[in-house]
Amino acid sequence: MTIPPRGAPPQKVLCVVGARPNFMKIAPLMHAFRAHAPQVEVTLVHTGQHYDYAMNEAFFTQLGIPAPDVSLEVGSASHAVQTAEIMRRFEPVLDAQQPDVVLVVGDVNSTIACALVAAKRGVKVVHVEAGLRSYDRTMPEEINRVLTDQLCERLYVTERDAIDNLAREGISPERVLFVGNVMIDTLLQNLSQAIPAAQTITDACAHAGTPAHADAFLHGAHGYAVLTLHRPSNVDEPVALARLLETLTTISHDLPLVFPVHPRTAERIRASGHGSFLASPRVLALSPIGYFEMLGLNREARLVLTDSGGLQEETTALGVPCLTLRENTERPITLTEGTNELVGTDRGAILAAVAAILRDGGKRGRRPELWDGKAAERIVADLVGAAWQQQPVAAAAQA
Repeated sequence: MTIPPRGAPPQKVLCVVGARPNFMKIAPLMHAFRAHAPQVEVTLVHTGQHYDYAMNEAFFTQLGIPAPDVSLEVGSASHAVQTAEIMRRFEPVLDAQQPDVVLVVGDVNSTIACALVAAKRGVKVVHVEAGLRSYDRTMPEEINRVLTDQLCERLYVTERDAIDNLAREGISPERVLFVGNVMIDTLLQNLSQAIPAAQTITDACAHAGTPAHADAFLHGAHGYAVLTLHRPSNVDEPVALARLLETLTTISHDLPLVFPVHPRTAERIRASGHGSFLASPRVLALSPIGYFEMLGLNREARLVLTDSGGLQEETTALGVPCLTLRENTERPITLTEGTNELVGTDRGAILAAVAAILRDGGKRGRRPELWDGKAAERIVADLVGAAWQQQPVAAAAQA
């Protein structure tokens, strides 16, 4: 494999996605390459880590992402098996494509698997959303984040604290560029296309044969809350899950819950004997929905209850109160500057936080520095311009 000289602008970039959170991160980058660097050949590889065809197609269509040039169709498995299979299928693609740079995003298994293959083949790797740390090594995503950052020649960070995180791990600031948040690029670019919550809720109730239930979510005294759950620590332990569902049931008496349910979460809830939660008239359980539908629900929610990382960022950008059902977060800027609050899974803490939001309106956050919708443009400019030659971070932040 021919490696371009150090500092030479890349002529061919191979971008990797694997799971739905990646789609919101890659979309603005694909747009920015087309608009600002049409001379660069960009190849999109979808590993198939999230393999639901209908949902993938909906996200790609709504976000204007071109169809993947290569689909590895890996599918679901344990972390070890899935990571190994992605590596096995990605290596021949890398050899055939001969890219100058492999660009990976986020912290899923596809991120570390493809970064590892590329680094071992001597291909430059760049990481979008680098430097985020929860400092909780029980989270598989934390392992993926730490290892991916060690392999990369260029690291694009969403916030200044990430630079310090990387420095503590021995990564020189000259390898790091503070660019902002590509997730917020996608949010701001698509906010005008968000589907109104009333439409999503009314359609879902009609489809379920309970159209009258829509009034509880649309015309209640406090509005509604959006709920998402998928972390293994919340859904895989029956005792922890039961305790959390009991708390959420109490919340639903005052604040009905709109719950787009991850298929794996739905399976765990039913297996634990709490399937009645999904059938409650105060809980609107939805099949996985598109980005525009979710954006509309979040924008109009009174609050969001979640264990998702991305939703902590999106709610901060939208100014919607967020209660994170985890003991830690890799996105602390959403706590210090945004609308997010860590409440863990303690019943008293969750109920007290919900009551405070209903009473006082919740935290008044602000949109963090460089979360301005131009992060992807900064990344592409750095990749194809002089900044690729290891520009110091202090100057790069002004790009």
